[in-house]
Amino acid sequence: MTVLVDLRRSPLHDRAAELADVVVEEPFLPQLDVRTRAGTAFGLRLPEPGGVTGDEHRAALGLGPDEFLLVGVTGTEPGHLGVVDVSAARTALRLRDREVLETLCSLDLDDFVPGRCAQAPLARVPVILWRLDDACRILVRNSFAGHVASALLDARQVTSGVAQ
Repeated sequence: MTVLVDLRRSPLHDRAAELADVVVEEPFLPQLDVRTRAGTAFGLRLPEPGGVTGDEHRAALGLGPDEFLLVGVTGTEPGHLGVVDVSAARTALRLRDREVLETLCSLDLDDFVPGRCAQAPLARVPVILWRLDDACRILVRNSFAGHVASALLDARQVTSGVAQ
């Protein structure tokens, strides 16, 4: 008999309780970096840079003229310049507090409406921001996840008036 055991550990697995009031980690989100000149990939229409097609479970994010991040998608598909699985390189954070995001990011959030994405520094760390209907999803490299989480906690204290 074979027993499958998931040995993966998310970068913030030991901080879930500490972060719960500010941000929720969404680990192990399938992500493919796709370079292509095609109009579709893996059944998704590819958006212009800064645009998003699909929904929060399966989507294409336009990162550049021929660069896309496909979320919720796995596998291979011929006909593209390159397809790289980057799922293990990043974790996803869901942040609902706009004030906290404004504290750490210079992006103009008035124009950052649902269905938009951007590559921007957050607490001096390069991240991908994806505006969902009710929150912002932050895609951050695993090695920076702890720093970004701590910065979000600090910003929450500042915006709530707890910091001195």
